[in-house]
Amino acid sequence: MDPETPKGVPDGEPTELTVDDITSTSVTVNWNSPKHIGTSGLAGYIVEYCVESTQTWVPANKELTTKNVLVIKNLTEGDKLKVRVKAVHGSGGIATATFPDTILVQQPIARPKIRLPRNLRDTYIRKVGQKLNLSIPIHGNVKPTISWTKDGQPLPSDRVSVCGTANDAILFIRTLERKDSGKYKLVVQVDSATDEVIIDIQVMEKPGPPQNLKLASVWGCNVTLQWQPPKDNGNTEISGYTIQKSDKKTGEWFTVMEKSHATTYTISNLVMGNHYNFRVFSENLCGLSETAALCKDTVYVPKEGTKYSPPVYKGKDFTEPPKFTQPPVDKTTTVGFTTKLFCSVRGNPKPKISWLKNKALLEENPKFRILTNQGICTLEIRKPSTFDGGVYTCKAVNMLGEAAVDCRLDVKAVSVAQ
Repeated sequence: MDPETPKGVPDGEPTELTVDDITSTSVTVNWNSPKHIGTSGLAGYIVEYCVESTQTWVPANKELTTKNVLVIKNLTEGDKLKVRVKAVHGSGGIATATFPDTILVQQPIARPKIRLPRNLRDTYIRKVGQKLNLSIPIHGNVKPTISWTKDGQPLPSDRVSVCGTANDAILFIRTLERKDSGKYKLVVQVDSATDEVIIDIQVMEKPGPPQNLKLASVWGCNVTLQWQPPKDNGNTEISGYTIQKSDKKTGEWFTVMEKSHATTYTISNLVMGNHYNFRVFSENLCGLSETAALCKDTVYVPKEGTKYSPPVYKGKDFTEPPKFTQPPVDKTTTVGFTTKLFCSVRGNPKPKISWLKNKALLEENPKFRILTNQGICTLEIRKPSTFDGGVYTCKAVNMLGEAAVDCRLDVKAVSVAQ
């Protein structure tokens, strides 16, 4: 016998029987060992359950278990159970502990949780005319009750559509208007558990033009413009102003400054003798205003009294007399085979080219063909005979002088084998 167990005390039942977890198909029970165990020891435990509508106790484990926890499986959702645990002692004695409450088999209801996307945690900016389609994820195992309000008031059903499932809440507006801006509150509820978020939506459009654009001062080639912010900022802050000028000669507008944050600006380096107009656009996150503020006054920049006399530069003289950069070379050819003589020359003005044979000018002769291209001089001798041999001269002449180069041409007869 256990020395701590008094004599004559019966074998004890399990203690502190509790239910740890409930799902739609299972119940997990836990217990502690009996306080009193006889000399024969403890053989194990049997867990039984009884469906309230049957009054029949069903064993959850076919064999004894020595563990102090057991999962009762294959249950039907919605059933109400009574659970008990039997301690089977080695002597054959059985002591039973029964859970005092009825257990309802169902998935525990999780508290609903809204998972607000990161892009909606700050002010959500949209443009007039765009579509709004927000899908807000909801975590939970039961479809919650979903409600929306805007600035504490119900949403207008003629403009805003809402729907929801167990997994998300949807807010839809087909065409946004500026009046759709506001704080939208989403509340989800399951029984007494709730969760809520606020989504700040700002609907904006392009701003109006600046007001009261005027010339603050004019001096020399400089003009200072001054204006006031637009009446309508487009439901968002003005990010800057774009200043443009126009020369009356061309009529084209030229941007001199973008995203100017001040309401004054000085334009410098205007051209003397020109008339100028000025205009200013406002700008926000949607872009530039559709129209600009136009300055009523035209600015004329007068010319100074002194006359500008540009310096006179002497042009470089590129003329030169003829000069042969590549003379023709001596050549030997065969009777009947057309041959060519080449040389190159430069000069400015372009020199006149002529060819001579044995100091006699080659004039219009079908045997000889004279070509000149980009300073390359060519003499073509068609089907020469032995009489066409001799000294050939290329002569170049312009208004600054002349130059000549020579070469020798030998024409050999074809030898006939004996």
